[in-house]
Amino acid sequence: MPEIRRLPDTLINRIAAGEVVERPASALKELVENAIDAGAARIAVRLTAGGLDGIEVTDDGCGMTPDEIALALERHATSKLPDEDIAQVKTLGFRGEALPSIASVSQLTLESRPREAGDGWRRIVDHGQLVSEGPAALPPGTRIRVEQLFALVPARRKFLRSVRAEYAACLDVVRRLAMARPEIGFTLEHDGRRVLAVQGGDDAPGRVARIVARELAEDGVIVDVSRGAARLYGVAGLPTFNRGVADHQYLFVNGRPVKDRLLVGAVRGAYAEMLARDRHAVLALFLEIAPEEVDVNVHPAKTEVRFRDPQFVRGFIVGGLRHALDGAGQKAAQSPAVSAMAHWQSEPIAPLAQPGRQLESLFARTGSAPSGYYGEGSRVSEAGLAWRGYEAEQLAPLGRAEVADASAPDIEHPLGVARGQVAGTYIIAEAADGLVIVDQHAAHERIVLERLRAAGEGAQAGSQALLLPEVVELEEPACDRLEEQLEVLARHGLSLERFGPAAMLVRAVPAALAKGDVQALVRDIADDLAQSGDALLLGERLDHVLATMACHGSVRAGRALAVAEMNALLREMERTPRSGQCNHGRPTWVKLAHGDIERLFGRR
Repeated sequence: MPEIRRLPDTLINRIAAGEVVERPASALKELVENAIDAGAARIAVRLTAGGLDGIEVTDDGCGMTPDEIALALERHATSKLPDEDIAQVKTLGFRGEALPSIASVSQLTLESRPREAGDGWRRIVDHGQLVSEGPAALPPGTRIRVEQLFALVPARRKFLRSVRAEYAACLDVVRRLAMARPEIGFTLEHDGRRVLAVQGGDDAPGRVARIVARELAEDGVIVDVSRGAARLYGVAGLPTFNRGVADHQYLFVNGRPVKDRLLVGAVRGAYAEMLARDRHAVLALFLEIAPEEVDVNVHPAKTEVRFRDPQFVRGFIVGGLRHALDGAGQKAAQSPAVSAMAHWQSEPIAPLAQPGRQLESLFARTGSAPSGYYGEGSRVSEAGLAWRGYEAEQLAPLGRAEVADASAPDIEHPLGVARGQVAGTYIIAEAADGLVIVDQHAAHERIVLERLRAAGEGAQAGSQALLLPEVVELEEPACDRLEEQLEVLARHGLSLERFGPAAMLVRAVPAALAKGDVQALVRDIADDLAQSGDALLLGERLDHVLATMACHGSVRAGRALAVAEMNALLREMERTPRSGQCNHGRPTWVKLAHGDIERLFGRR
């Protein structure tokens, strides 16, 4: 029979290190978080070979005495839980595992000096074994060097990636922590080359714009909303300012960078009918919430959190983001495609591409359409076919708003006055500050969608009673979750009743989904409730159907418009929220400023 025995401390530390220190970036994260918790105003990071050969973190924080240095290298020793109340954690670190875990799989040199001390102290630990200690000369603060990472753990070392990949992970860690603490100055050097330098004293949006993308200052909106003791602030990119991956989404909870599925899902929900499924928003959001409302002790890496009321958090983020984006009006990211602009030539040296193709490039319409896009000739989903009987005449036609005389020299409107149409698709308008080009189908599609959404707000959605109620068999917990949300689901037009311990009875479905698969619909909603705790999937499905209807009820590309109709469309865009982008995240209009036009003709 195998004997039960205590593991040696060195092995215990290496096992713990497997959870805390997965790669150089993991060690770097712990060291920088310690520097922040020490009250540093400046933090300097130096990397060698992407952190594989060396990591050094220097701060000007409170420093440590020799006895505190020795204690800090013991497991579960920390200064960050003075009252032992783990529900009130206000620091980034608190578990007391990072330094001993790192020291067990590397050679760690820790030097520190308190501000009131005349000298500092150095302690060197090589893979868990004390090598030496003694006085050290350094300014007040702490300096930690990590070398030979995983040198005695070859199985872990061989799973590390290339220098370039490990460096990218380290850079991401520093960028996120620098955004989380704009009051602190950060520098990062890699192999002697400075790659990041920000001064302390920034505000959050300014720090984000400097680190993530300077375009956010022009192509983003400020988010700042509060509800009770909770606050959400930061900067969110316009839907037209998007990326093909979600790596440019930075989320923080009480100053802690996190990668949380609930928060990511809330962001996706907020941009639901403004972005194609294969595009992702660019943003940095900071959520401040009472410490007792969030559990940060979910995983040793501390990148995951758990909320006491996830439904409130998701609704708060979705509502706050949509409110900020609605305030942007018809604003869109104005960065015409470089490749498209390159086709404009000062002289007709060679035949140009067709004008329609150049304009399609400006609006990112060339190539395959994004998933979810319903353009001419495309097939509609089963849910969309439910709207087949919806007559186009029922959609509000283009308004006959009062428009300025096309010959009037004074142009008062932001989107200008229509001057003509190109390729039966693009409206050319003259504004006070330049030339505006509008994609007529994309613009009217957004207008119609917003009308349909506004018509349904504040009232119960239309529902279609089933001729024979349908029984959907589910697991009992799924039925419990659905039963808790009966009122919410009824407002969306879905009428359910409990039908025994493990079944739900469906009496009516939303009119928009009357021809859909009732069984699949209810099961998908139950799954969504299990994942997010909120009945959002049905609303998002309805938004998708409304978007489909709006697309097919809008002014089609290729339709000739009278000048009065063009101007009516422009005025309606100016009154419609989020009219700067279509339902798939592409811009509805672009502008060539007078200066841009002058440069095209060599006048500047």
